[in-house]
Amino acid sequence: MIETASLVDQYCHGVLRTELGLATFEAQLGGAARAPAPGTTFFDTQTGFAVRRWCPPLLDLEPHCPPARYLARRRELGVLETGRRLLRSTGISTYLVDTGLPGDLTGPAEIAATGAAEAREIVRLEPLAERVADVSGGAGTFLAGLAESVHAAADSAVAFSSVAGARTGLAASPEPPGAGEVRGAAGRWLAGRRAGGPLTDPVLLRHLLWTAVGSGLPLQLHACGGADTYPPESHADPGALTGFAAATAGLGTDLVLLNGYPYHRHAAHLTSVFPHVYADLGPVLARTGPGAASVLAEILELAPFGKLLFSSGARGLPELHVVGAQVFREAVERVLGGWVGDGAWALRDAQRVAGMIAAGNAHRLYGLPDAP
Repeated sequence: MIETASLVDQYCHGVLRTELGLATFEAQLGGAARAPAPGTTFFDTQTGFAVRRWCPPLLDLEPHCPPARYLARRRELGVLETGRRLLRSTGISTYLVDTGLPGDLTGPAEIAATGAAEAREIVRLEPLAERVADVSGGAGTFLAGLAESVHAAADSAVAFSSVAGARTGLAASPEPPGAGEVRGAAGRWLAGRRAGGPLTDPVLLRHLLWTAVGSGLPLQLHACGGADTYPPESHADPGALTGFAAATAGLGTDLVLLNGYPYHRHAAHLTSVFPHVYADLGPVLARTGPGAASVLAEILELAPFGKLLFSSGARGLPELHVVGAQVFREAVERVLGGWVGDGAWALRDAQRVAGMIAAGNAHRLYGLPDAP
């Protein structure tokens, strides 16, 4: 009844270019490079069951086929053909790709070609700062190079993203740090930084966020720790985002809260309080499987419908793009379709709201060209 033919995946990552064995595939299902506990499998999760429901028919297998059979068929087809079949089934017309994770992941151009879609880059701030640090001789050159790099990235990126909230970078204060405080923090971090070590200094994380705010591009913030932070974090304070949202109000930069589950109600509430705050539905729906409709209904109780954005939140596996799209469509049909069936909503209004969340809000927020 409710059609969402075209989707904008407003937050995702690339997919792995290599053939995957059982252990690697399971680690990606689990959302991080770790094995399941002995005697268990990540196929026994909502994500695992959703993959087995939606993906086998796309590879000429029956739904819910055993994982071993599915992976064998995957190897028969090869990485390229598997990715092509899976991504082109999603109805995603545009991918916004965060390129900040490590690993052999496809970039925006590759995922666009494989999925017969458009793609734009989201630049993650922390790896950008770490790359600048690797070629800096001191605090002064680091801070100058950082400002220049953020400015240059803003010319081509569609948005910035950050895990500062998940690394407690907003815990002390949401306000921008002073110049002397930033310079001192930069000197200490550069002096003690080991090669490849992530940026965790709270002062520099705040400075990064405020540098990005100055660009005017939308800024995507991880509302809590999750699989697509790097390294994986779990100690975020979702309340810290409230202060940052208040501090950035009226400055012309929109904030998009990512990975809000299980704090999705808080994220939805912030979208109703602050005009510049939006909420992503990615992992909130994709990881809850058949319960996604209930979660979506909760979010729709609190958030203005023009402030919600579909995403798959996928990384590593094209299967996760499929699951994200299918679970979203099913949840929308159950919730909005149910309201239409009850007479609470008119069909035309339900269709309009579904189109807004699926693609329209992202087109407006990111300045994307209208779909053909």
